[in-house]
Amino acid sequence: MAGKDAAAEVPLDEIDRRIISELTRDGRMSVTQVAENVHISRAHAYSRIARLTGDGVLTRFTALVDPIKAGLKSSAYVTLKLKQDSWRELRDQLGAIPEVHHIALVGGDFDVILLVRAVDNIDLRPVIFDQLQTMPGVLDTQTFLVFEDVDTR
Repeated sequence: MAGKDAAAEVPLDEIDRRIISELTRDGRMSVTQVAENVHISRAHAYSRIARLTGDGVLTRFTALVDPIKAGLKSSAYVTLKLKQDSWRELRDQLGAIPEVHHIALVGGDFDVILLVRAVDNIDLRPVIFDQLQTMPGVLDTQTFLVFEDVDTR
């Protein structure tokens, strides 16, 4: 979002929220179908989607992948405790690890939580022990294996 304040809230009305809901449910939905579902004209839907994209509300369109069917049979949430002021340096390094699927800076007993997915536990192990735990700025990790995923979106 170059040039825009990432923290600035964009005012949204009910139509915007309904468009977002439709596209969250199916990012491949055509503008015509969005317009039909939201009960607005195609041109209106197109301009709203363009504005939501330009304002950074809609940041990308993507597919949800079933990790098991995609061959990623091992998943874990890994929490990290960091040295003070190391987040900015680590954020890009964490994002460069292909097995890291989600990164969140959080408050509480730890600083960061990651969703890590791998082919199996044999492939998961080096990500945690050789990559995450050895990063400068990481003081401690804790790993929680995922036994079942339920996507609510």
